[in-house]
Amino acid sequence: MTTPKLVIDNVGKVFSTKSGKVTALDQTSFTVQEGEFVTILGPSGCGKSTILRVVAGLEEPTTGHVYLDGKEIHGPGPDRGMVFQSYTLYPWLTVKQNITFGLDLKGVPKKQQDEIAQHYLELIGLSGFDKHYPIQLSGGMKQRVAIARALANEPEILLMDEPFGALDAQTRAIMQEILLKVWEESKKTILFITHDVEESIFLGDSIYVMTARPGRLKKNIKVPLPRPRDYQNKSSEEFLALKLELLELIREESLKAVKP
Repeated sequence: MTTPKLVIDNVGKVFSTKSGKVTALDQTSFTVQEGEFVTILGPSGCGKSTILRVVAGLEEPTTGHVYLDGKEIHGPGPDRGMVFQSYTLYPWLTVKQNITFGLDLKGVPKKQQDEIAQHYLELIGLSGFDKHYPIQLSGGMKQRVAIARALANEPEILLMDEPFGALDAQTRAIMQEILLKVWEESKKTILFITHDVEESIFLGDSIYVMTARPGRLKKNIKVPLPRPRDYQNKSSEEFLALKLELLELIREESLKAVKP
């Protein structure tokens, strides 16, 4: 059996607030294989983003451990790329300069930076936009640049925290297809947080469903859809059956979250 790329081992997270301690995450364990696209799905406040922040090294777990390529994570590192829901591009830099920002910090030669930037501009469908500034781009275009910037630094894993959550439905659907194209080309390991059931199915190899807070793993589901995928998969019997199953699981947990 192959060694997992990412290991989440009995991770818990407790936050201290003015009104006391809040357990956001409780005894959570799972693994992600090399090149796997894993989606984490759950109701609001279930600890999805907390998992991602722990893996990113932005939060220390209260209990448990996280390992990437067998090494325990303590703090942020270049081996993890992060894409947030909010647009995190540097407004004073052009599209190309945003993509090469990390490469420049690492001292990568200018010619190599240009080649890498051009490769990702073509991959995300933004050739010809290299000299544009973020203010000149739509929301979907900004997120494409953010994905390209993260991948340009060659991270071992790409962490995505509801990156399409602020987009309209049509743009979101197109972005999902673009992301799959990028993933199929790059073969990167991806951990993707979402509250959208259809998105979790369409993108993922595996779906981890979370309980209401304190977040625990409720179920792990392997997505039965073949790859490569396109929008037509969303109308297949397998897709619709899995969607119904997931909606019921999330509904159960959402009702628990709102009970007095």
